[in-house]
Amino acid sequence: MINCLICNSPIEPFIDFGSMPLGNGFLLPEQFNEEYRFPMQVSFCPACGMVQLLDQPDREQMFHENYAFFSGTSRYMAQHFKEFADHVIADYLTDDDPFVVEMGSNDGIMLQNFVTAGIRHLGIEPSKNVAQVAIDKGITTVTEFFDAPLARRIITEYGQADAFLAANVMCHIPYIHSIVEGISILLKPGGVVMFEDPYLGDVIEKISYDQIYDEHTFLFSVASIGHLFERYGMEIIDVEPQGTHGGSMRYVIAHKGTRAVSANVAAQRDIEYRLGLHLTETYDKFRRNCENSRDQLMKLLCELRAQGKRVVGYGATSKSTTITNYCGITPDLVEFISDTTPIKQGKFSPGAHIPVRPYESFVQDYPDYALLFAWNHKREIMKKEEAFRAAGGKWIVYVPQVEILD
Repeated sequence: MINCLICNSPIEPFIDFGSMPLGNGFLLPEQFNEEYRFPMQVSFCPACGMVQLLDQPDREQMFHENYAFFSGTSRYMAQHFKEFADHVIADYLTDDDPFVVEMGSNDGIMLQNFVTAGIRHLGIEPSKNVAQVAIDKGITTVTEFFDAPLARRIITEYGQADAFLAANVMCHIPYIHSIVEGISILLKPGGVVMFEDPYLGDVIEKISYDQIYDEHTFLFSVASIGHLFERYGMEIIDVEPQGTHGGSMRYVIAHKGTRAVSANVAAQRDIEYRLGLHLTETYDKFRRNCENSRDQLMKLLCELRAQGKRVVGYGATSKSTTITNYCGITPDLVEFISDTTPIKQGKFSPGAHIPVRPYESFVQDYPDYALLFAWNHKREIMKKEEAFRAAGGKWIVYVPQVEILD
């Protein structure tokens, strides 16, 4: 029996995705035979409400000097993080000479806004290649993993933080108790924690099971985050739903009793209750929905292959690794995956070993169908690719349901 990472209660899986490679583990043919895999099973803890992976690769397997995700490649995300930073500056940085810390700061896409505003800052980014991009921009960054010991060292050098930020990072960390302990130490008495991650409620409603991969140890809800932070004398004071990553939640947290609690918190808890996020049967139904979605997508791709149609993947995302491997999508069904990230180009997708080619390969010879792996950027992509549709190209999507968009 495996125990919950949050409350140590016994838990069991409600879905098994099988042997899964690293979501960002793009590789060359000579690496196929030694490709790393792990058993990807997901559990719900009825005691504390946390949804979590039962196993996860070591952090050094996932975050390293060849990490393949750069936030700054998306103009949409750049605007999103500018608005996030502006919100923090306007509403929470009221003391003189404020200090902001961001965990998982990637290439500095958010912290660059604090640099522009002349605000003291520190980025914490363990992946050396993306951290170097931030450093080259003049963003103060340390290439380490955040935990309680690092929090104490930061205080010694910089003092306590007015704001501790993270975006699509907190859910990555299995040793999360050390993270929250570190935050409680680092945060000023009147400071705030603000982080956002894919939201469990959206994943359940949209059947977006590709939000589950090696880096996403947890799928958070207001209930489970409240339970976790209460253990360290902190409480949720506000929640702000976000459209990013197909549905995220931004949590605003402070030391207990130091700030007023917004009515949004109770309202979102009520929504979660109506969604049944506290019930084991909700996750059994989710598993069945995932199986149905998988079967429908494979049926469609096999039919298109029988008709002699060309299908190309759009966006070599971490999420696409879950889709291709869980569904059994192979290069005879999807010819290649188009992606704009240089470090992925010329390599092959994790597990399924579908070629990843530059975006120009997509534009120069449009396929009949494009399978939209980067569905969370659908609006941005559809606007960009009007010429593809004008040429007769069609999109295949699978969230919230499998369908062809003419």
